[in-house]
Amino acid sequence: MIRLIRFVLMCTLKLVCAVLYRYQLRWLSDENFKQFKDVRLIVFLNHTSLLEPLFIGAAPLSVLWRLSGELIAPGADITLNDRPIVGRLYHSLLPGLVPITRKKDESWHHFMSLVSKDTLVAILPEGRMKRTSGLDKHGKAMTVRGGVADILQIKQHGKVLFVYSGGLHHVHAPGDKWPKIFKTIKANAEIMDIQSYKDGLKIKPDEDFREAVVADMQRRLETHVPMDKP
Repeated sequence: MIRLIRFVLMCTLKLVCAVLYRYQLRWLSDENFKQFKDVRLIVFLNHTSLLEPLFIGAAPLSVLWRLSGELIAPGADITLNDRPIVGRLYHSLLPGLVPITRKKDESWHHFMSLVSKDTLVAILPEGRMKRTSGLDKHGKAMTVRGGVADILQIKQHGKVLFVYSGGLHHVHAPGDKWPKIFKTIKANAEIMDIQSYKDGLKIKPDEDFREAVVADMQRRLETHVPMDKP
């Protein structure tokens, strides 16, 4: 029953988004949402706004049904716990959000204890939001962190869905009070076999698996997002 309620909420959000926004989703792979049943990991790159659930508007109903009951994902504790409205919205839509700090501490170990080879996991590998300056809130360059590699080490089969966001600063940038409507939301997407992705990593002699994954994700962040302005 709880899953059905979450699914209805997602469908409602999708309907509202269809009225208020236009979506441009470009697939970089031959596989697309038709293969989503085999996806075990969702990697969302270019984290720019707390309103990224708006991307639900680009997903078909079959994807929303699976997300409503199976997804687990780490989320910043300051977002989920210290911002009651945003936190409640996220928890209402996504069943398996697990609050973590930005350190590799007990909260991360707890989240990883929930990850298995079959669970559907989503992660935003940068671990913090890009500001309108192009940097994070501390003025540092946006870089990928290693948590996604920890997840990939557990995943032995299935597929990974990469979502390369075109950014949402034109809809709601950090610090904005209200979102702007009637905007175009863009993303590129790609589905790959997980084992093929891991086998294809070009690991340098002085790198380990974790470093190779971070380097590859950083390259994808810099080259695969839609480059033209919204």
